Amino acid sequence: MASVKTRPTSSSTSNIPSHFDPVYPTGPVDEYAEKVIRGDIVAGPHVRNACRRHRDDRLNGPARGVHWDPAAADRVLRFFPAVLRLNGGQFEGRPFHPHLSQQFKIGSIFGWKRVESDGAILRRFRRAYIEEGKGNGKSPLAAGIGHYCLTSDGEAAAEIYAAAANKDQAFVLFRDAVAMYEQSPALKSKLTPSGGNPVWNLSYLKKRSFFRPISREGAHSGPRPYIALCDEIHEHPDGKVIEMLERGFKFRRQPLLFMITNSGSDRNSICWDEHQHAVKVAAGTPTPDDDFTYVGEVIDDTTFSYVCALDKDDDPFTDPTCWQKANPLFGVTLKHDYLAGVVNQAKDIPSKRNGILRLHFCVWTEADTSWIPRPLIEKVMVDFDPYEEHRGKPINAAGLDLSGAKDLTAAAFVVETGTKRIAREDGTEADLPTYDAWIEAWTPRDTMDERTKQDHLPYRLWFEQGYVHAPEGARIRYDHVAAMFAKLNTEHGIGVLAYDKYVYDKFADELDGYGVDINSVAHPQGGKKRAKPDEKKVQAAKDAGEPPPLGLWMPGSLAALETLILEERIRLRKSPVLMGAIMAAHVETDPLMGNQWLSKLKSTQKIDPVIALCMAVGAAVDGAPAAQGQSFWEVLDPTTDYSKAA
Repeated sequence: MASVKTRPTSSSTSNIPSHFDPVYPTGPVDEYAEKVIRGDIVAGPHVRNACRRHRDDRLNGPARGVHWDPAAADRVLRFFPAVLRLNGGQFEGRPFHPHLSQQFKIGSIFGWKRVESDGAILRRFRRAYIEEGKGNGKSPLAAGIGHYCLTSDGEAAAEIYAAAANKDQAFVLFRDAVAMYEQSPALKSKLTPSGGNPVWNLSYLKKRSFFRPISREGAHSGPRPYIALCDEIHEHPDGKVIEMLERGFKFRRQPLLFMITNSGSDRNSICWDEHQHAVKVAAGTPTPDDDFTYVGEVIDDTTFSYVCALDKDDDPFTDPTCWQKANPLFGVTLKHDYLAGVVNQAKDIPSKRNGILRLHFCVWTEADTSWIPRPLIEKVMVDFDPYEEHRGKPINAAGLDLSGAKDLTAAAFVVETGTKRIAREDGTEADLPTYDAWIEAWTPRDTMDERTKQDHLPYRLWFEQGYVHAPEGARIRYDHVAAMFAKLNTEHGIGVLAYDKYVYDKFADELDGYGVDINSVAHPQGGKKRAKPDEKKVQAAKDAGEPPPLGLWMPGSLAALETLILEERIRLRKSPVLMGAIMAAHVETDPLMGNQWLSKLKSTQKIDPVIALCMAVGAAVDGAPAAQGQSFWEVLDPTTDYSKAA
């Protein structure tokens, strides 16, 4: 192994201790990095990159002022088993001997130093982002770091915070710290607790330091954290907690923001932003390729990155050899039988699949509970021009989801295109109709850039690419929406327009202004209310001596759309706006009747386009009730692998 490059001899580095940057390798941090790089330890692409980054920095870091201090790494690694005790189950009261992967994290954070402009030698890493599967000891690791920095890191009046989005979540991590204190004779002799049930503060009076939970709602005055331990970043609704803590870092020379999390589902979140940054830091490039090939440029010298993930072709549902990539403590805290049971559960209960992928295999899904896997949508999403292909042909149905002043208004249109022979469950066959469908979307141009930041959706890019309309103004322009309906009704004729009653009267006024008369029927968006049936159809059924028709409702329309997708009887015009909405859609289920519908409140981003699509399809097939269609999950092909749904 090559030795480290000669250290610079400038005055700014003349006070670097002689034990810095010794001949490589020197201890468990280097050992872990080398074993991962060689493949002796199974790890995912971002952890492999973190290890390559460590080796590169060991060889080349001194030239830019970052140095390896093996004594500092060794000191904190000796603190863990000597002082800390674990709690719970088989680990109750046992010394905390960090796993080799944990030694890599701990040692890296405390062993890497940098030379400041005034010659001071301080910790290099000010931020650490750790993303691992559930059950890999993230919370005990964070609590142990908190205790070390409270008692043994030499900082006077240190403020150590267990931080989270809300008070209850902050106490989850802090309870681990309290349990660790209660198990450790060394900590009990030094620290003074406050509160009984629960303990809410641990003080180290000798140094005027403390360790306590904090959340945004509980921070009445500006904290001055030395160490901020942020738990479950994927549950943070925004970045305000992290911003609050980092503002207080200005009072410290070597603070640390230590972030731990499972993978999430919201790509419009602070967690996704931190994840993306950490991935780029490890790869050493602002533009990683699909394989996350290591490049090695310095992206951010102050951030430590340890992001567990599968490789792009890994399938945890069929290949147990990839499980360790998301679970560094596989075989220690997480046994094979446990994860095998989790995998079987995902196969048996598809609605749990996304949660299991996120929590146990570090897969960023596009909704907590997937409505429909991406591969099935990709089969029916086609790049076609409906206005050219269907010139002069009637539009069977339209759906309209109107928004308020500043959001996204969406309309969907459905054209019947022919028939397809489908095998029925009873062994017979039937020629069933096929359809083409597409969406149009509108958003106010004047607030587009502001809402791009708020919603984390690329409105301007979509506008420039022609996927959304953006009329000038700060509010939704219903006249522009009505103008398109007037044009399409003239050129094609619109058989029926399904609408939700929200602000529809304003849109109807705009339609009247264009002199347009479209047969319109109400279509509620929730899952428990059905619209009144169309009076003309009621009369027609009565005249024919048939049972009265049922009105439109979302469970029936959703079931109809699912059936069309599964049977590949619909083509959807390719659109990132529609694809994003479908992938973000969250399904709610009536616990009594089993009916399903899409929930805007629980979905991870704007789903107005898919809501409009459901309404249009429901109207096109005449709102078949949910009882006549099967749930999407009831008709999944058990021989097909849907694990790449994310």
